Amino acid sequence: MKGIVLAGGSGTRFWPLSRTAKPKQFLDVADTGKTFIRQTFERFRNIVPQENIIVVSAIKYKELVMEQIPELEEKNLLLEPYSRNTAPCIAYATYTILKRNPDAHVVVTPSDHFISDEDLYTETILKAFDYVAEQDVLMTLGVVPTRPDTNYGYVQACGGKKVYNCTEPMQVKTYTEKPDKELAKVFLSAGEFFWNAGIFIWKAETIKTKMEKHLPEVAGLFKGWESALGTAVEPEFIARAYSDCINISIDYGVMEKTSRAWVYPVTFGWQDIGSWESLYNFIPDKDSNGNAVTAEKALIDDTRNTLVVSPAGKKLVAVKGLEDYMVIDTDDALVICPKDDKKFKEFISGIAMPEYEKYR
Repeated sequence: MKGIVLAGGSGTRFWPLSRTAKPKQFLDVADTGKTFIRQTFERFRNIVPQENIIVVSAIKYKELVMEQIPELEEKNLLLEPYSRNTAPCIAYATYTILKRNPDAHVVVTPSDHFISDEDLYTETILKAFDYVAEQDVLMTLGVVPTRPDTNYGYVQACGGKKVYNCTEPMQVKTYTEKPDKELAKVFLSAGEFFWNAGIFIWKAETIKTKMEKHLPEVAGLFKGWESALGTAVEPEFIARAYSDCINISIDYGVMEKTSRAWVYPVTFGWQDIGSWESLYNFIPDKDSNGNAVTAEKALIDDTRNTLVVSPAGKKLVAVKGLEDYMVIDTDDALVICPKDDKKFKEFISGIAMPEYEKYR
């Protein structure tokens, strides 16, 4: 068994805490005492041997990865010259694994998820491995939704209404990427839609075959060039391949197109803390007005359903008269914005301006 950790994201939705130089997978956003990527690596060690864990990240994050996972063998750190979404990095890791072990079974996970029941997580992944060992399918884990969240993708399972009590994998009917609030409410009431956890289990040979069929423009960059992987010419080959590669997710490129996509309902605690809005939903200890406050010193008045974060802990944060807002304070940046992920993304697009380069 092999494990692939996807750790190349830039974490822009967590700005200003997450920066280009140190995105959120290298931070302790959930205040657990460990960074996201460190937690992910330690969870994987309960499932696959440490020497079988591969991390895919950006060249510029090499030192950060090795600093936070010093046990990682350098040959198991695959470095991308450019960000091209999940399909290319999964292809890169898959062809690398197949060269080492043609019969490998693989679990793929993002590096920035929070898992609250790690024993059940391990048990679930191992059961999924057993299933894909017998069935030629591409498995994704589906989380039963608890709210009409617009920050997650949704997977519809075959089988009609009320499949949430099912404990066996089911064939996927449709994928929907981040619906609006009204559609998310429909999904929640329908009883047959799961949050797409972005965690996959499959045979390495199966995903390679499906990528060559459904996404030849990506797979074709690696097919026939396997001899370059694991050699001195690998960086040059990868730089050339990525310069020609399209930006596309594995969901859109393969999972939505294949008839062999299956979803495995899971019950362990899962959160994709990918934005400030999702962090607000994650924090359990809110005050009587629904405010989530992580600032060490805060004065909150006439304020509701608002997120207040001040990691520095060096100043008093005073907030009055806000509703459904977020107040994010760091050493060199302060953000006050509606607590809506889409509005926040539109708002912070302004930091792309040259005069704000040092704050990115």
